[in-house]
Amino acid sequence: MPIKKILIIIVALIVIFILAIGGYIAYGLIFPKSPKGSATFNDEDLRLKVSYYQPYKKDRLIFGPEEQDALVPFGKYWRLGANLTTKIKLNQDVSFGGKTLNKGTYGLYTYPYPNKWTLIVSSKSSGSSYNEPAKDKIVLSVDLPTYILETELEQFTIDFVRKDQQILLRFRWDKTGVDVPIEKIK
Repeated sequence: MPIKKILIIIVALIVIFILAIGGYIAYGLIFPKSPKGSATFNDEDLRLKVSYYQPYKKDRLIFGPEEQDALVPFGKYWRLGANLTTKIKLNQDVSFGGKTLNKGTYGLYTYPYPNKWTLIVSSKSSGSSYNEPAKDKIVLSVDLPTYILETELEQFTIDFVRKDQQILLRFRWDKTGVDVPIEKIK
């Protein structure tokens, strides 16, 4: 076979390979396995919005020991959702888990444990978040107690609820719930 035909075949195979990888990546971004979700809270002049991706349980152990192949092992970094960074946007300064968080857009991450989660708020709020947030990007960290849900949730859910005078940002999945108390700073 002439060298010209061999080179054409090799180039064609490389182009097909590149197109296949590009299609796979584009398909994953356009049709992610975990759908996009959002939660908003609006009250008078306060506006809060969380954007995230909602993974499903699919008969897996979600929170638990790494030795038991938990999807989210205790004590290990978790990006608080799937696909891309979970973000929170605030239009004013608030008390977030008892600590001041200035208005802006932030990335949310956590280290889950059996009885508490350490929630990390990072100034890095975009892109994928497979790696732990850089120490110099951490704006605040707060430990929050977990609780057991009455009803198991198949899909990871973030929402806001009002309880008494407090706003709660809730993270719930499987049998685990965590609430972040949020208050306006006066």
